[in-house]
Amino acid sequence: MKHLRTGLIGAALALALAAGARAESITIGASMAADDNPFYIAMLKGIEARAKEKGWSVKVVSAQNDVARQINGVQDLIAAGVKGILISPIDAVATGPAYEAAHKAGIPIISVARGSASKYQTLHVAMDEVQIGRDIATWSAKKLGGKGEVAMLRGPAGAATFDNLAKGYKEVMAKYPNIKIVYEHDNKLSREEGLKLAEDAIVAHPNLALIYGANDDVALGAIQAVKAAGKAGKIVVTGMNGVPPALKAVKAGEIAMTVELNPVAWGRLGVDTLDTYMKGGKLEQKVFIKHELVDSTNIDQKMPKTN
Repeated sequence: MKHLRTGLIGAALALALAAGARAESITIGASMAADDNPFYIAMLKGIEARAKEKGWSVKVVSAQNDVARQINGVQDLIAAGVKGILISPIDAVATGPAYEAAHKAGIPIISVARGSASKYQTLHVAMDEVQIGRDIATWSAKKLGGKGEVAMLRGPAGAATFDNLAKGYKEVMAKYPNIKIVYEHDNKLSREEGLKLAEDAIVAHPNLALIYGANDDVALGAIQAVKAAGKAGKIVVTGMNGVPPALKAVKAGEIAMTVELNPVAWGRLGVDTLDTYMKGGKLEQKVFIKHELVDSTNIDQKMPKTN
């Protein structure tokens, strides 16, 4: 009997160790739109930190804003045998083959931040894009006193997130007959693009009063153009994402407003959502993250803590 108990205990320990080994062997994939964008850098930190807490590892591929590269990267993740994929798609439609490939491989693929038009998207960890666009416009219209010329640097063509943000923004601005959107351009999410297009908008429209930046990098580029034109303090610039460089620019009075989305928390929520799905939990098709407008009235509470 003693030998039997010893054998049973040994078997139980072996099973426990095996279960632990299985838990630690879980690898998920993260397909990031770019690895040089502060928002995605922070999001990836959240993904990796939360995965580590769960004993998971993360295999990362970066598309560098290239659709073909993103599709190939997802196929690499599938070939590597990941258990699930978190992806921020560059284009809602063009990245469809990546979603279809994951579906055929039986791997859940969850969009984080940007969403996909693919029927094979498992879930979308999203922001309420149209409402955020409305909120930015409402704030902007109040800042302008209900009148002025506006330039929209609206983000990547074909990206559903930025189309929805622009939709909400225009919906509200249409209620103000004395506010005119005089310049509108699709663009990559980079400071270089923000600088170049803001320069073009300022030259074409000398009375420009406000520049809408699709994200903080674009807004940070736009303020360079505003300064170079000698119009600091005369042209309002708004951004979105609430990354540390943008918060510092709000504190300095350069960017007038950004939207805090907390990309680290977003990455963590992506991992938790994937975990819940893989365990068979019930989830809505869209899981929303909270947002908050940040301007001079609350910037002191939002500044990154320094040691």
